[in-house]
Amino acid sequence: MRVLVAEDEQELCRLIRRRLEDEKYAVDAVNDGNAASEYLASVQYDAVILDIMMPGKDGLQVLREYRAEGGRAPVLFLTARDAVSDRVSGLDSGADDYLVKPFSFPELLARLRVLLRRSGDSRSNILTVGDLSLDLSTHRVSRGGREIELSAREFSILEYMMLNEGRILARESFRSHVWSWDYEGESNVVDVYIRFLRKKIDDGFGSKLIHTIRGSGYMIKAEG
Repeated sequence: MRVLVAEDEQELCRLIRRRLEDEKYAVDAVNDGNAASEYLASVQYDAVILDIMMPGKDGLQVLREYRAEGGRAPVLFLTARDAVSDRVSGLDSGADDYLVKPFSFPELLARLRVLLRRSGDSRSNILTVGDLSLDLSTHRVSRGGREIELSAREFSILEYMMLNEGRILARESFRSHVWSWDYEGESNVVDVYIRFLRKKIDDGFGSKLIHTIRGSGYMIKAEG
């Protein structure tokens, strides 16, 4: 899953980015509202962590413009303000949740998982497709009771596919959701990782879950 972090405190922004990357998220990070708006206009994010008090545009203005342009990613506001009126302003601007500084990273991660579950129409930390399961909180993956070890990138790709079970996902869609803005690599990187996943997810099992849709992309779906 790809997340934008917009936080003007550079050290806090760096810490949030590092913790999210440790949790297998692809992360873009900026320190002012103008840059946040530029990124939101250029990239499709799965979630946004947005500070309210930033140079340039403040977080409220960034969010109002993003929603006005049709942006639908869930947004978590970070702020030092804890007055009820400030919370109401944030939620009325289109935020989905609100976290007051200082906060604990476990709470931030938990709230982010909740937002992603809502946007993915999932009510549980456990995603399932057939006999394949993925735990968003522990990062454990298993199929038919057999635990499967995945790299951070493989986990992110599988998570994205399972959240979109039965939907055809184009290669560019994978690059938009799983890799950060500054990624510079091979153009066939998606195909390479899909091959890795197939070896771990499908080889040795009676039915295939990862399907190639010729000319369109890939899809995960239980057969039958």
